[in-house]
Amino acid sequence: MTGSPDPIPHWPGRLVDLGDHQVYVRSAPAGEDAEPALFVHGLEGSSRNWTDLMDLLRPVLACQAVDLPGFGDSPPPADGRYSITALARTVIALIEKLQGPVHLVGNSLGGAVCVKVAATRPGLIRSLTLVSPALPDSRPRLDLIRFPVMSLPRVGPRLVRQYQVLPPERRVADVITTCFGEPELFQQARFAAEVTELTRRDELGYAASALIGSVRALTAQFVRKGRHSAWRDAARVTAPTLVIYGSRDRLVDARMAGRAAHQFADARVVVLPRTGHVAHMERPAAVADELGILLGIPDRFRRLSQERAGDGNTQPVRS
Repeated sequence: MTGSPDPIPHWPGRLVDLGDHQVYVRSAPAGEDAEPALFVHGLEGSSRNWTDLMDLLRPVLACQAVDLPGFGDSPPPADGRYSITALARTVIALIEKLQGPVHLVGNSLGGAVCVKVAATRPGLIRSLTLVSPALPDSRPRLDLIRFPVMSLPRVGPRLVRQYQVLPPERRVADVITTCFGEPELFQQARFAAEVTELTRRDELGYAASALIGSVRALTAQFVRKGRHSAWRDAARVTAPTLVIYGSRDRLVDARMAGRAAHQFADARVVVLPRTGHVAHMERPAAVADELGILLGIPDRFRRLSQERAGDGNTQPVRS
């Protein structure tokens, strides 16, 4: 892990009332006339995952990142539902609260949720960006068998309890190794902060159920066929779309890029080299560059990232 320079602080946030539940939303100060953008994290993630990318985008986009119900600083849903449809309803309600439309950006589980939102409520979406979206893959992956196993009644809770016995430092390190193509890029200061955050979540009575519920939602989505398929939703998306995969992603196969290019009606599909499952955390400048192309302002974010790297405000991304 790299030790310097120090990472920028995570953006401040607030609880937003959506009527029947609340979600925590972080916001970054934006430039004048910036268009609204909303970021949705992946499984076991939070709004904190978007800190560096939001810093690069905020001169042009008014960036806000949400903690999905039961994750980060958002309380769990009262009905205990973590289905893709339920999470999509939360995102839709938030966009309406924020008086969208927005540029919608999602990673992994959040990517699947964002596809559902864009397919069902196109009027709320200016553009759609997906980073390693968790969309069904028909190719069997023995290394991912733990996800359907975790969906089994009684088995899932037992596995989670066994995993929580491990020291938080080891669990955070395991996540970084799994999700980063080059784990050494993860900053030591951020590692310590993530250990503290995981320790806090271990004390929450609902953290395990949020994880298991979300895993079950993804497992159910992967077996749906016909008009209920997530890929059918992808074909219904009309917004300009950017789909980013990582060549070293251990969770979402980069070969899905071909299907994404075929399925989305108006998409630019990119595979980033030496990159894992969370390109927005591992290579935020590269993701910002691709977003600049999508928004019709190529090279704008590259210049900004170079300027901030020169000022020591953010870590330059090795390529």
